[in-house]
Amino acid sequence: MGIGIWALVGILSAVKALETNIAGNFASMGSNTFNIQRYEFGVNRRGPGNERKKINPIIRYNDVRQFVDTYEYPFTSTSVSFQGTSTAEVKFENKKTDPEVQVFGVNENYLDNTGVKIDQGRNLNVFDVKNNNNVCVIGSDFLKGLFENENPLDKTISIRGVKFKIVGVLESKGSTFGNNQDLKVLVPIQVARSVFTQPNINYTISIKVDDKAMMQGAQDQATITFRNIRGLSPVEENDFGILRSDDLLNQVATISGYLEVSAWIISIITILGSSIALMNIMLVSVSERTREIGVRKALGAKNTTISTQFFIETIVIGQFGSILGIILGILTGLAFAKLFDFDFTLPIAAMIWATIITFVVAVIAGSYPATKAARLDPIESLRYE
Repeated sequence: MGIGIWALVGILSAVKALETNIAGNFASMGSNTFNIQRYEFGVNRRGPGNERKKINPIIRYNDVRQFVDTYEYPFTSTSVSFQGTSTAEVKFENKKTDPEVQVFGVNENYLDNTGVKIDQGRNLNVFDVKNNNNVCVIGSDFLKGLFENENPLDKTISIRGVKFKIVGVLESKGSTFGNNQDLKVLVPIQVARSVFTQPNINYTISIKVDDKAMMQGAQDQATITFRNIRGLSPVEENDFGILRSDDLLNQVATISGYLEVSAWIISIITILGSSIALMNIMLVSVSERTREIGVRKALGAKNTTISTQFFIETIVIGQFGSILGIILGILTGLAFAKLFDFDFTLPIAAMIWATIITFVVAVIAGSYPATKAARLDPIESLRYE
């Protein structure tokens, strides 16, 4: 019974931690934001023989520039970004970071469209981007390393030999699947393109709509505009993906629902088996304590007293299993959250249901043994050896 409850509480707490973390990360984009990227989220890219079913061309800078110049939908703002590297080494005076810093080239709308906020200083503005200023915004983890007990604003850091003046510090975002969101640097996109010159850089376009009611129209117009840029004919499929944050959250909720159903099925099957085992244990207990039952009846114990005794024993055993399963389940959820650096949420609903289920199962499993014990004949019981 403890194993069944362990499976239920452990899986549900892990699923809740996963769902909360993903929802928190993507909900920050806002329900009025969508991205144009190389692939759809969750697309089945590989077929038989592990071959990619469809290879979309990367989104190049020329695609991005044409889109920004031609996309004219009212009350929208367009963000353009790319990841220059995920293994940069950032230097400040005689200090330096481990080579694990992410550097992004962005325009002035990046922070607003992705839901990231400034904790200190200011955002990159349109003048920084158009004038190719060597300025940057850094993640909050730099305050623990390079700038511990020191104000980082207006300080100068070096990335690949290029110096950048710090104008802002981002709010802490934590980690997602082990990917530290607070150890990154944002620089103007043109400056980043001059520093990171590797071929086949893939860009991401993010469009934010001021009024959610205009979302579908903005998305349709963006699709048409990008299809024209790609030169696709009306009969050709899109060779790019459109990702909305609320679509992603719906997919996460669907997957979480499947996992929760699986947890219930596993726990119910396990608890069903444990209820049979519990009934057999209590039947054996009745047989082994037949003489004891006869003595108690001879001393005046009523049938209800005997049945109540075995009922209580069964319920206590069931609740011990429930407590053990809940503790193991919570520890499993905590370990999962710690492993992936998620925020852990106590599964209150699962714990309540576990207590109710074990109580009901114990009552059902103890009914027959308790009734059998109450119906024993005291004379025959006293003769039992």
